Amino acid sequence: MTVETVTVETAQGRFAFEAEIARTSEQQAKGLMFRRELGETAGMLFDFGVEREVMMWMRNTYIPLDMVFIKPDGTVHRIAENTTPFSERIIPSGGPVSAVLEVRAGTAERIGLEPGDRVRHRIFQ
Repeated sequence: MTVETVTVETAQGRFAFEAEIARTSEQQAKGLMFRRELGETAGMLFDFGVEREVMMWMRNTYIPLDMVFIKPDGTVHRIAENTTPFSERIIPSGGPVSAVLEVRAGTAERIGLEPGDRVRHRIFQ
C-alpha cells in the first residue's frame, strides 16, 4: 500500500496524517488487522471509489480506533470513536460515504473533529 498525506481541518486547525491507502478489496478486508501499534499521526484511508453505505468492524484488530466516515467531497459524515478491539459488532456509516479514515483512538477528540469538518486528499472533490 502507498502512504500519502491526508489533512484534516477542524475548528482547532489543520492536522496531517500519513495514511496507508487501502484501495483493493483485499487491502480493505485486512485493514489494520493484526497491527500492534499505530503512530499518533499514522492511519489508513479506505478509498471505496463510489458513494455507498459502508459497514466496518474490529475483527482481529488489536488497536482501538477512531473511524471517520467521509463523503465524496471530503466532508466528515460521522465519527465512530474509541472502537473496541476484536469486536465483531458492525459499525455502520449511517449514510452513503466514499471513504473511511482510521486513526488511533482519541485522535478525534484531541483534534476537535466533528461531523461537517473537512478531510483533504486527492480522492475528494
